[in-house]
Amino acid sequence: MKIQEIHIYGFGQLNNVVIKELSDFQVFYGENEAGKSTIMAFIHGILFGFPTKQSSELRYVPKNGSNYGGKLRILFDEIGIATIERVRGKASGEVTVTLPDGTTGDETLLKQLLGNMDKGLFQAIFSFNIHGLQNIHQMKGEELGKFLFSTGTLGTERLNATEAELQKVLESQFKPSGKKPEINEQLRAIQELSGELKKAASKNQGYEVLIKEKEAINQEIGETNQSLQIVKREADKLIEWQKIHSLVKEERWVSARIRELEDFSFPVRGIERLEKLNGLILPCEAQISSLNERIKQLKLELNSIQHQTQFLDEESQILAALEQIPFYDQLTLEKQQYELKLIDLDEKISSINEKLHLPLNEEEVLNINTNIYMKSQVEQVSRKQQRLIEVHQELEEKFQEEKNTLEELEAKVLSAQRQILPDQEREKLASAVNENDKKSTIELELKAIQDKIEYYQHSSEQDKEKIVQINKQKQIHFLTIGLLLLVLSLYGVISSQWVLLLIGVIGILLIGVFLSKNLKPKNDFTVNGPPSQLMDKEKELKQKLKAFNQSDILVIQEKLRRDHTFREQLQLLTIKLEQQQTQYDKVIRKFEDWEKEAAENKDLLLKLSGELNIPEYIANTFLLEAFQLIEQYKLAGREKRNLHARLKDIKLEQSAIKDRLSYFSKKYLANPEDEMSKIAFLLRDKLKVEHGKVIKSEEKLGKLNDLESDLIQLKQEQTHLIMERTKLLNEADVELEEAFYALGNKAEERDRLIERKADINKQLRYTSLEEHDIDKLLQIHNTEEMLTKYHKEMDLYSARLSELQENLAAASYKIQILEEGGIYSELLHRFKQKKFELREAAKEWAVYSLAQNILSQTVEKYKNGHLPRILAKAEEYLFFLTDKHYHRIHLQKSGTGFLIERCDHTLFEANELSQATAEQVYVSLRLSLAVTLYEKYQFPIIVDDSFVNFDGNRTKKVMELLTSLNTNQILFFTCHAHLLPYFHEENIHYLHKGSVEAIS
Repeated sequence: MKIQEIHIYGFGQLNNVVIKELSDFQVFYGENEAGKSTIMAFIHGILFGFPTKQSSELRYVPKNGSNYGGKLRILFDEIGIATIERVRGKASGEVTVTLPDGTTGDETLLKQLLGNMDKGLFQAIFSFNIHGLQNIHQMKGEELGKFLFSTGTLGTERLNATEAELQKVLESQFKPSGKKPEINEQLRAIQELSGELKKAASKNQGYEVLIKEKEAINQEIGETNQSLQIVKREADKLIEWQKIHSLVKEERWVSARIRELEDFSFPVRGIERLEKLNGLILPCEAQISSLNERIKQLKLELNSIQHQTQFLDEESQILAALEQIPFYDQLTLEKQQYELKLIDLDEKISSINEKLHLPLNEEEVLNINTNIYMKSQVEQVSRKQQRLIEVHQELEEKFQEEKNTLEELEAKVLSAQRQILPDQEREKLASAVNENDKKSTIELELKAIQDKIEYYQHSSEQDKEKIVQINKQKQIHFLTIGLLLLVLSLYGVISSQWVLLLIGVIGILLIGVFLSKNLKPKNDFTVNGPPSQLMDKEKELKQKLKAFNQSDILVIQEKLRRDHTFREQLQLLTIKLEQQQTQYDKVIRKFEDWEKEAAENKDLLLKLSGELNIPEYIANTFLLEAFQLIEQYKLAGREKRNLHARLKDIKLEQSAIKDRLSYFSKKYLANPEDEMSKIAFLLRDKLKVEHGKVIKSEEKLGKLNDLESDLIQLKQEQTHLIMERTKLLNEADVELEEAFYALGNKAEERDRLIERKADINKQLRYTSLEEHDIDKLLQIHNTEEMLTKYHKEMDLYSARLSELQENLAAASYKIQILEEGGIYSELLHRFKQKKFELREAAKEWAVYSLAQNILSQTVEKYKNGHLPRILAKAEEYLFFLTDKHYHRIHLQKSGTGFLIERCDHTLFEANELSQATAEQVYVSLRLSLAVTLYEKYQFPIIVDDSFVNFDGNRTKKVMELLTSLNTNQILFFTCHAHLLPYFHEENIHYLHKGSVEAIS
């Protein structure tokens, strides 16, 4: 997997940070507090969950209240790019996983993608920092070797720490020579109590005597019980012997007889093999005789079969000639069809000739040029000729239409010219109307003067009062608005909202300007002069009205209106007449163009008709049809020529086929035929007969070869069987079969005895008697008497045991009474309590001891299974890092440490190495663990300033090693500028305090 993009919503000091297009070896460089640790913790948090409140890890919750969490875009080899987003939610955050196909999931899907890897294991294997190297500096002696071993197995020192913790607990509970451990103290207390208990017991009268008596009884019970068991075992042996003595005796006799029959050797299943070989040899001899007879007969039959070799050699040519017969018939049919088609073509040519009626023969028609260009010209001329005829008709109709319209408009113009007034008369009437217009103007002016006089007289004072009232109301409204704007300005000053303040100030200024203008008194009803001037004007206008003569103005105005209408109509008709004249001229010009185009087309038509030998009277109307008929004539003529040529070829092909068949008929048939079907039948029949002879001959020859092959094989088998029989007799060291059979009978007896002995041994396998017991029992003849004796002894021992157990119970009861009497009982209780506490402590110690043992076994299993592969890769890395000075890492024979081998074969324990070399061993083990044991988890390897103590050469080597790890993405965090030259500039991302730039 490869992290391609980091998007931090809010995590620690980082807010809304996007880092894109991370490379396979990505370097994050920044000073302290630039965000390196925050980015590493963010990656761990998104993949495995945010630390809970109860956790000791830093949670990196943003202080400024921004969104807590973010997302990673990760490329998985199996599915593509998936987005993992985790934000504030439940304990470890709410996670959403989005796959490339749009599928979404939660923590379950994320665990599947990560292969159920947990945070602790990831940090131990794929994320290492300077703390691991610092631990190396602080360790000495055997601790360093154990730490490196733990690192090479788990990735951390947890194995070493667990082992040390178990050892510490065990030592705190018990040490063989210790005093302070808990179990040691309990043992010492029990010993002290035991002494006190014995002292208290001695103070009781007769207690010691009872104790000795009890011990004596216990001793006698043990001895009696032991004797009883001995007698019982002897009796059991006798009972068992009674069951198996007949089998043992038979086994001894069978073994002796087998030893007697061991002085000769005989082949395994010898008689069976000999009989089998004899059974095979006799049929072989009979089969050989039969095969010889059959071979002789087949050779005679082969000599009697003879076939024509030359005829069969020419079989392919004969068959090829015969296969031409259907083709010959097809050619005949084709010839008939072509002859009928020639008749049709002659009729078609005759019909075309009648339509064209040209004074030309067939050859001359075929020589007429009818190529594509000529056809195109004929089609164009014909289409143009047709179009010209249609255009001429349209022009005739248009000409007549435009001519009629023009004549109508000319008549209307003459009529309109007669209806208009002469110019002198019209001017006279217009002058009279102008005078009347001046009178109307004076009347209107007089009326206006009279209205003004009346207005000044009746309503001047009243209107002034209304205007004053309206102005006062406007001033009140504007003052109210100004007060509101003042409040708004004050609010803007208090809340530091300067926009509100600016709006309020501007509004107040505008209201102030408006009020200052409206406070000035206005009089909208003042006139240019006093009312006396209006009166004078009124008198003057009245005198002018008296000077006008009264006349019939309405009649004059009506005449002028009608004349104006006629003049407008004349003007409109004149315009239409001009337009119509233009249209008429256009039609005339189109006629001229048509005549020119028609003349050109006529010339081209005559030229084409001459080239095509078509008369002019036909070309004028039917040029295209005549051209098409000529094409059809030429097409039919060419087809006629082709048919004649094909008929000629057909005759030649038929003649060749017939001649070929006649040749074979004369050569191979006894009575040659002329008819082709008979020739074909006879030749095919002869081929069939000859092939039958060949097949029979081949079959006979094949059978002969098979029989000869079988004869050779049978003779070989016969020879082999005879040799095997001789070999079998030699193995038994005899020459005659009778002696072989006699020896075989003895071998069969020996085999039966061996088998019987095996059966007996199977039955004796489960007996409890030993071999020496059996040898001893074979010497005994009175087993029943001895068994009776053993039963009596067992009864006596059992009675004595019952008596002793009653005595022991009585003594124990007396001791119990004495122990319950005082201090002794209290001491005894404490003693038993301490013994119980000791058992519990021992149990707990055993648990830890067992855990230590299981851990040791697990480590041993790991050492034998997985560790060799890890060490092989670690040795490769160490060899490279140390510049070929150290090349092997060996396991300690005991314990969990390592021995490092130098190139001169000198071995060093971990504590004997320099600090830098020990660090190189640590780095080799960590990287080897990641790329071998956990190779299926291709997680990014996160390195946090782990090589700051290396010198220049060691640093260069470790950087080259990291660069070569192409299976895992490397995220390298550093605050040291001297490391940057080891990387490509495009792979370095610079972190700055307070900000993180996005990688482009």
